[in-house]
Amino acid sequence: MNLFSYILVYRRFLLIVFTLLVLLPLPLILHNKEAECAYTLFVIATFWVTEALPLSVTALLPALMFPLFGIMPSKKVASAYFKDFHLLLIGVICLATSIEKWNLHKRIALRMVMLVGVNPAWLTLGFMSSTAFLSMWLSNTSTAAMVMPIVEAVAQQLINAEAEVEATQMTCFSGSVNHGLEIDECVNEQETNEKEEKTKPVPGQSNDAGKISSKIELEKNTVTGIKYRTKRDHMMCKLMSLCITYSSTIGGLTTITGTSTNLIFTEHFNMRYPECRCINFGSWFLLSFPAAIIILLLSWIWLQWLFLGFNFNMFKCGKTETVKEKASAEVIKQEYKKLGPMRSQEIVTLVLFIVMALLWFSRDPGFVSGWSALFSEYPGFATDSTVALLIGLLFFLIPAKKLTKTTPTGEIVAFDYSPLITWKEFQSVMPWDIAILVGGGFALADGCEESGLSKWIGSKLSPLGSLPVWVIILISSLLVTSLTEVASNPATITLLLPILSPLAEAIHVNPLYILIPSTLCTSFAFLLPVANPSNAVVFSYGHLSVMDMVKAGLGINIVGVAVVMLGVFTWMVPMFDLNTYPSWAPAISNGTMP
Repeated sequence: MNLFSYILVYRRFLLIVFTLLVLLPLPLILHNKEAECAYTLFVIATFWVTEALPLSVTALLPALMFPLFGIMPSKKVASAYFKDFHLLLIGVICLATSIEKWNLHKRIALRMVMLVGVNPAWLTLGFMSSTAFLSMWLSNTSTAAMVMPIVEAVAQQLINAEAEVEATQMTCFSGSVNHGLEIDECVNEQETNEKEEKTKPVPGQSNDAGKISSKIELEKNTVTGIKYRTKRDHMMCKLMSLCITYSSTIGGLTTITGTSTNLIFTEHFNMRYPECRCINFGSWFLLSFPAAIIILLLSWIWLQWLFLGFNFNMFKCGKTETVKEKASAEVIKQEYKKLGPMRSQEIVTLVLFIVMALLWFSRDPGFVSGWSALFSEYPGFATDSTVALLIGLLFFLIPAKKLTKTTPTGEIVAFDYSPLITWKEFQSVMPWDIAILVGGGFALADGCEESGLSKWIGSKLSPLGSLPVWVIILISSLLVTSLTEVASNPATITLLLPILSPLAEAIHVNPLYILIPSTLCTSFAFLLPVANPSNAVVFSYGHLSVMDMVKAGLGINIVGVAVVMLGVFTWMVPMFDLNTYPSWAPAISNGTMP
């Protein structure tokens, strides 16, 4: 037993040593560059999937192992750790820091919810829409963390409002006079009414139902200690929790900067196929936005049906009718009022946000000449990261408020100004671990190319060309979706891109045909709390069980893969001429046509 406990305690250390030793015969016996690179790839893949080492620490292994194996010199490996991607990430984080600092995200979320109304179904759609919109520009995790407290307040107000309604009804039934919903008068009665659930007799149903329901003990949130009055209240909390994490992931699909997997794909693709120049902010938005909208709407319907049941009354629009809906609307209005009038810092941040988005879209739209044509003398020099850096630097320059100090005579004088964001605030938000992780992925991809491992993999995968293209795409999408449930999204896409690209070239298929759906499916980590940080954020509120997330996530995984498959064979085909093997991809002399 002591031995077992030691193994349990030091399991990560033992896994690291075991992996290094078990795979060691591969480079020792074959003793060629492909085998040595494959050894590095397998070791890193094992550590990324098991998280035996922190992901960013594992990402540093190529910088250690490639020079020792003679695959790449240390200077060349080091240069792979900082690319155009990192400049784009810095600019985006500057925007995200300012949005969070000045509470612009909260104003946007509350305003969008107020627009759709407080009918439970529309309220859920309002939260999903606002969360998805924010997630287009902020990280999925920070979006879920910012919106979830608002959702929790609204959900608890819905529960409390129903308790107050029943307390009023009980008072009236006992002969007391109560001409309105007087909250103060019902507080004492609420505790009594929470102990039992009264039901009106329904024709064709036994009156025993009311007796049985009055004996049902209230479910209790194990984290917050709050009791759910009815099963429907609990289901409502589950629904609203899941809609936040899922919509934050779905919203991140729509922009290159929305999630790290999109950024990793873009940088990998542009490095491997520099002559293409077809993937930019505008083209990615056009291909992914329709898919995200369809997935969001179908997910909304699926979650409604799963937790609250589906009926056409849920789609009714109009003014709030029930006391519960009025109470919910009041909470949202009060939260919005707390923000006060829009401050100058919020206005400047919003203007810079809009300018950044417009510059991204108009740089090279494809159907017309963009502003990059002004620099035709240097084609391809200005990228999306150029825009991000330009706007990002402005956040450090534009004054936000004056800094004052009190002189010995008691006079208050201004001595300096504070910009929209400071370097310390930027550092606290900047995901340096993701930056290193992505750099390690680029180094790993470069090593696969330099050693010849990519070509070797491509030659071995060429027999797959006999399969229909849609089968290959479906298999790769399902593989990615399954792997991303147990490994982090950035690690999954970083690991598979160097394999999927040679696969597409070997079977003589447009690489975008396989890489686009695989990249989108990498974000579909919906099944487990540990599969995605945003899942863990909402799970921590205590409304959900693991099985709740598995049941809901399985349906959304199926919806997501189906919609991506639909998109890649419909509107995405003419955008990139997917049915033709492009001239910018390497020519494979022995390629097998599918």
